[in-house]
Amino acid sequence: MLASRVLLTKKASTVLSRQPACLAHQGDWGNWGNTNVAVVYSGCGWWDGTDVHEAAYTMYHLSRNGAKFQIFAPNQQMMHVMDHMKKQPASGENRNMMMESARFSHGQGMMQIQDLSRLDVSSFDAIIFPGGHGIVKNLSTFNKEGKDCKLHSDVERVLKEFHKNRKPIGLSSMAPLLACRVLPSLEVTMGYEKDESSRWGNWPNTQMVTAVKSMGARHNVREPYISFYAYVDEKNRVISTPSFMWETDYHYHYIFDGIGNMVKHVMRMSSK
Repeated sequence: MLASRVLLTKKASTVLSRQPACLAHQGDWGNWGNTNVAVVYSGCGWWDGTDVHEAAYTMYHLSRNGAKFQIFAPNQQMMHVMDHMKKQPASGENRNMMMESARFSHGQGMMQIQDLSRLDVSSFDAIIFPGGHGIVKNLSTFNKEGKDCKLHSDVERVLKEFHKNRKPIGLSSMAPLLACRVLPSLEVTMGYEKDESSRWGNWPNTQMVTAVKSMGARHNVREPYISFYAYVDEKNRVISTPSFMWETDYHYHYIFDGIGNMVKHVMRMSSK
């Protein structure tokens, strides 16, 4: 048995040694290292900032597809800090969005995290907004004002600039709210339109879907077992995926795949 494994390993090594080195890392769109993507965070944590899974999955898939990326966040205070165990505001705590988002930078500090006010659309090929309640609490006033919410000034600015310049915009979970509020006639998905619980999980934030539709957007329903598919608005170059709009206990691989599909379409559109 051991000899067989050794022989198999040698054969595999021989085959791999004959392949171009780029095959180990080449992105699906063959544009390795030439696509520069801005990624906007709003803190660190599902209940008061950017969801940690959506943030990490986004960076992983950008890396896997050969993109360079820069993390941005507003250099302002968060609405509040949530106790993620009790799911309620923590008393006496105030935190800065940019400082919290720097937790995703793997210890590189200012080399990886930048003030959103410094984002120049001419330096990037695309922009992505991962989800989390920071979308409705920090990057907009949706948590207080609903469909009539206002966006953070720099969030509104960059969305309009990327759209005007025909550069793709990637959105996951709650993030379509931002784009639909300031860009006309978008087509997006946020998953279900009703909270229909099943063995797959449930959809507790469907009021946001109602709000998006009232903003003039067309919403496209996605079933739980195909929720990992991204919806592509080719006309507006906007790509959305439901991700954690779907509350599931253990189907995280679907979330991972959905963000992966969104990133691939962002890369495809960036290469045009």
